[in-house]
Amino acid sequence: MSELELVTRVAGGDAGAYRVLSDAHLGPIYNYARRILNHENEAEDVAQETFLRLWTEAQRWKPTARLSTYLHRIAHNLCMDRLRRARPHSSDAVEALADSSGPLRLVERKQLAESVERALMTLPARQRAAVTMVHYQGLSNPEVADVLDIGVEAVESLLARGRRALREMLALRRATAGVSE
Repeated sequence: MSELELVTRVAGGDAGAYRVLSDAHLGPIYNYARRILNHENEAEDVAQETFLRLWTEAQRWKPTARLSTYLHRIAHNLCMDRLRRARPHSSDAVEALADSSGPLRLVERKQLAESVERALMTLPARQRAAVTMVHYQGLSNPEVADVLDIGVEAVESLLARGRRALREMLALRRATAGVSE
């Protein structure tokens, strides 16, 4: 069954169609919110609210956009609302990265992932959102532009500035770590 058929059925109150869509999209929406908010409970709340809105407002989705873009836009707006409220949050650990090359390599990869995650959290919200959607969620630049309600060129600018800032922060951390060892 196509997404259009599923969303149409959700708009008609079909819980089975809703379950199919939530099973397909809940993970990526939660992961996006967690990376933007850096807080598991807040990310769960955003993901739940996103899918509650899908249930109550399914008829608002326009099939000219991918459903994942529509859901990311809802989640993005909810995340930005929470960031504007500026409640302090504790950091969550980055998930362990599976690697077959042994425990030392696993520790190195985990440390790198944590460094990237910490650096990502220091980016301005719009840069962090653009980088997260492209590199972690797999959205295209035009899809990110739709979610953020900006032009593709603006997305490219956000990505370029975000990547440059991440490179600089990670280079500084490597240099600092090398000096302190």
